[in-house]
Amino acid sequence: MPRETKAPTLDEIRQWPATVDVPTGGAAFGMPRSTAYEAVKTGQFPARVLKVGGRYRVVTASIVRALSEEEAAA
Repeated sequence: MPRETKAPTLDEIRQWPATVDVPTGGAAFGMPRSTAYEAVKTGQFPARVLKVGGRYRVVTASIVRALSEEEAAA
């Protein structure tokens, strides 16, 4: 049985540091780890992703922006 990924609230996300790792960023959109990495790889991740050294980091402000836009559209 697949594990459910519980998305954090927008208020919780606003408390995150400036950047987060890909699994954490993906969790904001309800994505499992593997889906989040695949979205980064294909350029389809719904927030801004930076490559820092050999690691990817997701910009928290872009997560908040994307989720705020989704909320406004709903």
